[in-house]
Amino acid sequence: MSTDARRAAPQGRLTAERVNRLNDDDLSALCEATTAAILDGGGFGWLHPPPRQELERYLRGLLLVPERSLFVARLDGAIVGAAQIARPPRSNEAQAMTAQLTGFYVAPYARRRGAARVLAEAVLRSARHLGCKVLNCDVRETQTAALSLFRSLGFEHWGTHPYYARAEGRTVRGLFLTLPLGDTPAKTTASPSAAVRPEPVEPDRQPMTASLTLYPAIDLKDGACVRLRRGEMEDATRYSDDPGAQARAFVDAGCERLHVVDLNGAFAGRSTNASAIEAILANARVPVQLGGGIRNMAAIERWLTAGVDRVILGSVAVKDPDLVRQAARAFPGRIVAGIDARQGRVATEGWAEISELDATELARRMEDAGVAAIIFTEITRDGMLEGLDIPQTAALARAVSIPVIASGGVGELSHLQALRDAAKDAPGISGVIVGRALYDGRVSLADALRVLR
Repeated sequence: MSTDARRAAPQGRLTAERVNRLNDDDLSALCEATTAAILDGGGFGWLHPPPRQELERYLRGLLLVPERSLFVARLDGAIVGAAQIARPPRSNEAQAMTAQLTGFYVAPYARRRGAARVLAEAVLRSARHLGCKVLNCDVRETQTAALSLFRSLGFEHWGTHPYYARAEGRTVRGLFLTLPLGDTPAKTTASPSAAVRPEPVEPDRQPMTASLTLYPAIDLKDGACVRLRRGEMEDATRYSDDPGAQARAFVDAGCERLHVVDLNGAFAGRSTNASAIEAILANARVPVQLGGGIRNMAAIERWLTAGVDRVILGSVAVKDPDLVRQAARAFPGRIVAGIDARQGRVATEGWAEISELDATELARRMEDAGVAAIIFTEITRDGMLEGLDIPQTAALARAVSIPVIASGGVGELSHLQALRDAAKDAPGISGVIVGRALYDGRVSLADALRVLR
């Protein structure tokens, strides 16, 4: 299939698998995908495509290396991307429980469909079957989509190499990431290297659908936890006067991330619930993302230094896109764009102003700016308990290659199940923010976590 034909193809069936051999058709498709990725700026580390015969020898040679596992992503059966797991040699017993994720890419003509996430999930599952306890990777700082994907999967940034690579005539930093894989069914034997040798079972060949992350919402107004209806400050329900205790309760119930918004700050243009936010950070043992009134580099740095995992930029995404770009470069993987829309049109200033900008267009601009993820809220649904705007959320997730978090309207468990089902066709959907339904008891945390996982 030609590159132009692939670009025009409709959303197809995505799968990912580990391969032990390549037939002629697979080899041809893999060479095409690799070459396209190299020309676009990344593919097995090459800056320029090698001659076809050299590339074929390299790819076939990978299958002969005992410490290497090759994975491919397929779109309607055709290979469109690849990744590798590199394990230490048998002589390196001290690091036998680790592995390196490398050579990860999706051809540009197959992006914005969720192929990268499907491929990454297949790699993670296989790494667990292989007995790996820790998976490491390193990425150029310019590869923002890859950084966003890995961070959304739980990888943590632990170090930066200032002279990592040379590309396009300049020195590029490299970011080093790690992901603890935890306990696996693989048994540890007397020989540590043997723990990473078992072959993965057949499920590696099944289509992958990532679990979704639940983000309980803590919205702050005048120091208390509240929920609004349709974003109206005058229509607020007060739920708790102790934000720190509320954060602790969510974490104790099994939540792995928290979503916090300074509502007063969103209207004022600066943080106004600092004490409440600090109380949440002191009580939360999980990553916290924070939005509302954060509109300059000083405020971004202040909260990231204080312990916030990711900062959400909303109004500033429309009014000062250069700041978003600067922040995304200064804090890779830690800047999220909050896109709030009323019937598809972007809202700003705490939802008080409606622009003419289309939500999908802003999402594409934010992806280009390098943000780690997008939070999409349909204001007319927020707090109304009538269900998410799934068609609009799925369409936006297909339009970009970074994770999209749904928000606004969850009122019962079936709404979460509907989103989980939609994510099978729009794998870019990575999570959901839930507020009023949790506070009112319409949805239990245990049930929500079960459905989303």
